[in-house]
Amino acid sequence: MPRTNSHTSLSCTVRVFTIWRASFSSPRFSVPKGQGRIAQGNALGNVSRERFEPQRGSAKRRGTTPCPFGAFDTRLMPTQGGVAALLALGCRALPLRGERHVAVTSVAVTLRVTKPRSGGAESRVGLCAKDALKNFEGNLMVLYGDTPLITHETMTRLNETLVGNAKSVVAVLGFTPNDPAEYGRLVLAADGTVERIVEVRDATEKERAIRLCNSGVFALRGNVAWGLLSEIKNSNAKKEYYLTDVVGLAVAAGYAARTIEAESHEVLGINSRADLAAADAACQQILRARHMGNGVTLLDPQSVYFSIDTQIEADVIIEPNVFFGTGVAIGVGAHIKAFSHIEGSVIGEGASVGPFARLRPGTNLGEKAKIGNFVEVKKSEIEAGAKINHLSYIGDASVGENANIGAGTITCNYDGYQKYHTTIGRDVFIGSNTALVAPLTIGDGAMVAAGSVITEDIAPDALALARTRQEQKEDWAIGFRERQADEKKPAKKKKSGTD
Repeated sequence: MPRTNSHTSLSCTVRVFTIWRASFSSPRFSVPKGQGRIAQGNALGNVSRERFEPQRGSAKRRGTTPCPFGAFDTRLMPTQGGVAALLALGCRALPLRGERHVAVTSVAVTLRVTKPRSGGAESRVGLCAKDALKNFEGNLMVLYGDTPLITHETMTRLNETLVGNAKSVVAVLGFTPNDPAEYGRLVLAADGTVERIVEVRDATEKERAIRLCNSGVFALRGNVAWGLLSEIKNSNAKKEYYLTDVVGLAVAAGYAARTIEAESHEVLGINSRADLAAADAACQQILRARHMGNGVTLLDPQSVYFSIDTQIEADVIIEPNVFFGTGVAIGVGAHIKAFSHIEGSVIGEGASVGPFARLRPGTNLGEKAKIGNFVEVKKSEIEAGAKINHLSYIGDASVGENANIGAGTITCNYDGYQKYHTTIGRDVFIGSNTALVAPLTIGDGAMVAAGSVITEDIAPDALALARTRQEQKEDWAIGFRERQADEKKPAKKKKSGTD
């Protein structure tokens, strides 16, 4: 889908670092519709600008602004050949004014942003990263934060197009959509090189029949990139600087521009919440296929939601309606049962989770540990063979090997101000409906009677009881029932007399 994002921030990434640029209020810098817009426009597709504004008193007041875009993962960047990426992130609400402090591996860089002078070549989009990359030797790659599905393999192929051929200075990533619609077309020369990129509204009927379209992603040879970018003019009806003009400038200078083709879903652009949902759905399909290809069993693939960094080893079984947040790793042979929600957790080999379980960040399950239905675990070490089978909350705790936590057990870890730790030793048995008031240590092999409220440490192999002693009254229930029955009898009505 053509990019029509409102404000766009630009970053440059060398391997895994980012430098931000502010959105300018004027003049506008853009790429023609369908050719990848890299700077400020006037609308977010067909979605109103206000829709992406934070509500009064919410994120805006706290100094942060939610952004639906910018999901590009710099870890996907090619790791060979010296590549810097100019990464365009499209979200008008980002507060990108003044200085942006950025970490460049071990070096800190500050890029001061100023309003460009009208017509000043050095202020144009792309050139804002020139000073930050003045000592960088290698190729440049233009990417987009609203195109998160592009793969490492595709970027590597694009970069390799420039390697070993000194005459090739521009490499364009093309694709063939089912409906070319308003995407820019790649006009090829007889030798297969790119002759120019033409906007659909400026194309002839013959050019509109071309199926190969421009994704907006391209690579530039570093030693000529800045010279080509500085030659871009705004001599068009919109008075905009089109980055795609770099292709024509390169050809006019005697260089060559080449193209490789990507799958259409890789260059799916995000201009709205609907586009974001479509991209996420496409990503989920890729992740599901990848995990199943690696030997993971998904009983209902369409109902399982993965994060991009979910790590799952072979022979894991995942039942329907399971959600994986970020930071999850699952070992061989584990079983994740239906309706479980897992984030920031490590699940060991042969462990079992669910159904209806929640693992929160900081949870580490050992080999063959078991988390049952309606159990929540947070920031806790559950060692090998330990069992928490039913209706329990374990937070800020460590549970030793082969411990058994009874139904309804709660670690009382918070007093309204601080969090406290509970240590449960190996082979411990905790009876049902027990409250463990932290800070607390229960020694190896200890037992806790059901219904106890434990506030003091328990020695190894001891039995702890903390509840009112049971009292029994013989035949009391008989008298109780008789009294209740008498109270339920209706009162007799008095007969009215006559004189």
